[in-house]
Amino acid sequence: MKRFNLLYIKVFIAILVIAALCWFYLGSYLEIEKPVIKFNQEVTAVGRQKTIGIIFSDSKSGLSHLTAEIIQDNKGQVLADKKIPSKGQKQEILSLTINAAELKLHDGPAIIKITATDYSLFKNQTILSQSVKVDTIPPQINILKTVNYINQGGTGFIAYQSSKHIASTGVYVNDYFTPGNTILQNNIATSVTYFAVPIDATKTKTRITIFARDDAGNETRIAFPCTIKAKKFRADKMNLSESFLQQKMPEFQAMVPSLRGKTPLEVFIYINSQMRNENFLTIQNICKKSAPKALWEGTFLRMINAAPMALFADKRDYLFDRKVVGESLHTGVDLASTTQATIEAANSGIVVFTGTLGIYGNSVIIDHGLGLFSLYGHLSIINTSVGKNIAKGEKIGNSGTSGLAGGDHLHFSIIVGGQFVNPQEWWDPHWIKDNINN
Repeated sequence: MKRFNLLYIKVFIAILVIAALCWFYLGSYLEIEKPVIKFNQEVTAVGRQKTIGIIFSDSKSGLSHLTAEIIQDNKGQVLADKKIPSKGQKQEILSLTINAAELKLHDGPAIIKITATDYSLFKNQTILSQSVKVDTIPPQINILKTVNYINQGGTGFIAYQSSKHIASTGVYVNDYFTPGNTILQNNIATSVTYFAVPIDATKTKTRITIFARDDAGNETRIAFPCTIKAKKFRADKMNLSESFLQQKMPEFQAMVPSLRGKTPLEVFIYINSQMRNENFLTIQNICKKSAPKALWEGTFLRMINAAPMALFADKRDYLFDRKVVGESLHTGVDLASTTQATIEAANSGIVVFTGTLGIYGNSVIIDHGLGLFSLYGHLSIINTSVGKNIAKGEKIGNSGTSGLAGGDHLHFSIIVGGQFVNPQEWWDPHWIKDNINN
């Protein structure tokens, strides 16, 4: 009797296992759920050459066959035909490059037809047809100001209009790209870009080009007509005293645990090199997003009754015990008046950063729109907050000695397109009128 019961239990378990396997196999084999097809971007137009990504997925039996074709004048041309040999593949991403000339496409309407089939018994199939416009004509750029003067280390500004809608635009200075923005000027779409001019820019070594890409992927690059004016920048040697190192370096050792146990000189070398570079990358990241319109108006304010202690692009060699232990390029203008002087916003905008920022100490960064920012460093007190709409002349803090500052002062910087530029231009109403407003 016991043997019979044991046999009965074994048979019952075997039946359950077989049933489970059948359910698992047939459940996916007999399923009727169709595959899913998605473009990884909006596809409305195809230019001279367009690359698009397509995401296929099937959560049940898996993908078996994928095809893509472009149809124009009732004639289809295969873009992709892929069979997946093994079952169970749930996702596939195809990258398709459509070359209008090779496919002999002409400007006008077309259809991209995408098909996905799964591994089920019923060969469930999804067909996605996307209407597109074939457009092989690149945008034409009309520069609104044909005579431009820009200064080494200064801000360049360009305004232009296009013959068609622009999906992406901006300015290349050699290989560095600064994105632009499109705004409505008298109900006409106008693209504007602020960009940084290198301090060593020259006519022969600096290529400045305007870039525009339309919805179809057609690109245009034209030279920016300008005259680059040379500027003289100062160079100086700064002796690091033992008292300065003893006074300031513990502040950074508390900030970076790995610096504890290092000599004051070793701490300074780290701060002046690695931390300085890290701070710059942080600032660039903060300044990636900017309001799509100008938030500022008129001349930028300069700190009241303040004497300049250091200028933009001053080259500094740091000496200790008569030996060069580091160098730097000053990224703004240092201004000093009285201890803990009131610091005001140079122009209206939105506060995008407040807090400690390495060598700059307690800092505030304000977005003035269209990629233009101002930075206020070495503050003793911060009297504003992130997200606040700030008015021109509104108090944001007090000057101080935080960060790598040897005395109470304000470090003021202007940033365009993620690069530091000479703030003195933005204090000059004539420069703003001639180069921006006109």
